[in-house]
Amino acid sequence: MRLEGKAALITGGGTGIGAAIVKRFIADGAKVCISGRRREPLDRVARAFPGEMIATCPGDVTEYEDIQRMVETTLKLTGGIDVLVNNAGIDPGGTVTDIDPKLWRKIMDINLTGPFLTMKAAIPHMIKGGGGSIINISSLGGLRCLPGMPAYCTTKAGLNMLTKQAALDYGRFGVRCNAVCPGATRTEMLEEALTPLTEVLKTDVDGVFDCISSNVPLHRVAAPDEISGICSYLAGDDSSFMTGSVLLIDGGAAVVDVSGAALSSAGVNWGV
Repeated sequence: MRLEGKAALITGGGTGIGAAIVKRFIADGAKVCISGRRREPLDRVARAFPGEMIATCPGDVTEYEDIQRMVETTLKLTGGIDVLVNNAGIDPGGTVTDIDPKLWRKIMDINLTGPFLTMKAAIPHMIKGGGGSIINISSLGGLRCLPGMPAYCTTKAGLNMLTKQAALDYGRFGVRCNAVCPGATRTEMLEEALTPLTEVLKTDVDGVFDCISSNVPLHRVAAPDEISGICSYLAGDDSSFMTGSVLLIDGGAAVVDVSGAALSSAGVNWGV
C-alpha cells in the first residue's frame, strides 16, 4: 500500500496504459480521479472499483477550464493532489510534407500543451501540500525516430524536456517530475494504428506485433500492466530522491543497432 493516503489525477485514464495505471494505483492504496474526452470508457473503468476510491471527470486536456475541473475533482478526494499522471495522447502519422497543419497543431496541443496545462494547474496545489510527483507518459519515440511520425515523436521529445525543466524549477518545493518512455505496448490505440499493416504483411494483428518486436531483446511488446508498476514506484515515497529522469521501459529496444538487427533478420550470424 505504498500510495495509501495519496490522491492522483490521471489523464487518459479510460483505456490502455492509463487504465492500467488506475488499477495499479488503487491496488496500492491511492484515490484516483480519471479524465478523458469520452465518458463511457471512464465510467467502465470506475465501475470496477469502490466509489470512494475513484472519481471521473470527462474533459479535454487542451482546454484549461476542463483541466481546472479535473484538479478540483481530485482535490475533493483527500483535500490535496499528490500525483499527476499525464497519459492522454494521440499518435496520427504523416510525414512533414504530408501531414495537414491542423492535425500537426492538434497533436501538439494534446501531447505537449496538454501536459503543460495540467502541470500549470496542479503544481500550485502540490506546493501548498508540501510536494508531489508528476509522471509524464512519454515514449521511446521521444528518443528514437519512427518512420512517418514527426509530430508524435516531436511532442514526446518535447515532453521529455518539459519534464526536466519542471524537475529543475520545482524541486526546491518538493515537487518531482519524471518521464516514462514505453516501447511498443499492446493498447487499443496501437492495435488500431497497426491494423492496416495486416494486409501489407499478409497476417493478423498478432503477426504484426510479432514483426515489430522481432529485433527487440525480449522479443515481444509490453502489456499495459507492465508500465503501471514503474508509475506506482515514481508516485510513491520509495522514489523520493528521483526527479528529472527519463526512463525507458522498452524491452531493450533502444539498445539495438538497426544495421545489425537487419542482418540478423536476414539470417546472417554477424559477429559469431
